[in-house]
Amino acid sequence: MSPIRICRHEVTLLPQSARVIIRPFVPSDVHRITTIIGRALALTEEEVVTELAKVRHEFDSRHIDIETLMLAHFAKVRHHVFTQRCLSPERELLIGALFSGEYALESAAIFNPSIVPHPDQSGVSPGGLRFIMSLRATGEGHISSIEFRSGVIGADARIVLDPVSRYVTVPEIVPNPSYKKRRFIIKLHEMGFDDAHTAAVMAPLGESFTRSDLNQSVGTVRAEAQHPSRDLTRTLECIQWLADCNYELRFPESVALSERIIFPVSPNETNGIEDARFVRFVDDDGATTYFATYTAYNGRAILPQLIETEDFSHFRVLTLNGTAVQNKGMALFPRRVGGRFAMLSRQDDENLFLMFSTSPHHWSDPRVILRPSEMWESVKVGNCGSPIETEAGWLVITHGVGPMRKYCIGAALLDLDDPSKVIGRLKQPLLSPEGNEREGYVPNVVYSCGSLLHGRELILPFAISDRASSIASVALDDLLTALRAGAS
Repeated sequence: MSPIRICRHEVTLLPQSARVIIRPFVPSDVHRITTIIGRALALTEEEVVTELAKVRHEFDSRHIDIETLMLAHFAKVRHHVFTQRCLSPERELLIGALFSGEYALESAAIFNPSIVPHPDQSGVSPGGLRFIMSLRATGEGHISSIEFRSGVIGADARIVLDPVSRYVTVPEIVPNPSYKKRRFIIKLHEMGFDDAHTAAVMAPLGESFTRSDLNQSVGTVRAEAQHPSRDLTRTLECIQWLADCNYELRFPESVALSERIIFPVSPNETNGIEDARFVRFVDDDGATTYFATYTAYNGRAILPQLIETEDFSHFRVLTLNGTAVQNKGMALFPRRVGGRFAMLSRQDDENLFLMFSTSPHHWSDPRVILRPSEMWESVKVGNCGSPIETEAGWLVITHGVGPMRKYCIGAALLDLDDPSKVIGRLKQPLLSPEGNEREGYVPNVVYSCGSLLHGRELILPFAISDRASSIASVALDDLLTALRAGAS
């Protein structure tokens, strides 16, 4: 059998510690907050202007709109200001700066990429393809977020990345998002809140309701209970927690794609948004939606979540429902199969599973389709992103973990009509960590969260030892031939 032609492109994405956002840094100790504010109140107005000028001189050029952020952080501590005097705008800004700090989003790593066709293909040369790549950026405290890059694959398969902006921008959190009642109730029931308190809150709400509608209903139920029980308090807290975990984000269209950053928002992702697997999903009616499954991590537990977007400007972040929503590595097929949504998953941290659903938001009844077979995947096997449709079957890029926790990338082929049937599988890794690829935060790892086809080339972005990212292209015909030869 001829070897598979693989080209490692001279494209490497390295972490850039200069790309920073401003985050609030508010001590948990109220005494410390008031003490810091007191020092700012003790300054004369002239001293305030002088100190604020220093902050502006040092930090203005590192951010697009630093004053709006400092004022937002001042608002977080405003109620601790112990004076009835009106504060000057300069003093408010200085106090905001005292409770602010820069955070380098990708100072530790930029890795685990996925790639999809860009929704805007205008102006691309014939035979070319504009793409969007998502990446997991990790900074201080190992907090992960989602960043984006864009570029073009030429007709000759040459890959050119667009320039990366010096700046990064966090989106507006839509203040009054909407929810679907049925999904909301299903999730509450799964969490064990199938009781009269839940029914009392949900009953007045319509099939689609807003956060303000929910807050009003929660307030009514709380007010009607003159002496709220522990069960009622716990139920109402859980309802609010679930609402916080389902949110919407919006970037201005003027913000460059490389400036857009999805940073943890909800309580269940305080320690990171990990391994987003984006896929361009085309429904039976031709409607296109970009979905991404990702892992929310709060420092103790993980929770698979779903992102939906049509334009990479407006994002909806949703909890997933069902008994199969657990562990990492959920990857949605790019279209319905037999009229149903299909998803790959890893329920047991060892094998690859397949499941079907009538909704992209509810998953249950997984079944094993792929178990570790070769030594290089003998610890566990999983997917490296959504399956890719080819004339020969569903191409699944896999990852396997073997001796010394070495991660390699492999591939399998599933039947187009019945993807529970494995019709081909590589016996040897498609990609293994080589040379400098072995060195990084987690050594001996190559890993991907999604690929795409461009003509007869598989474009495979991959992470290098949880540190940086690169791109390879694989001859599709060679790969399919090898997969058929490896059929069991």
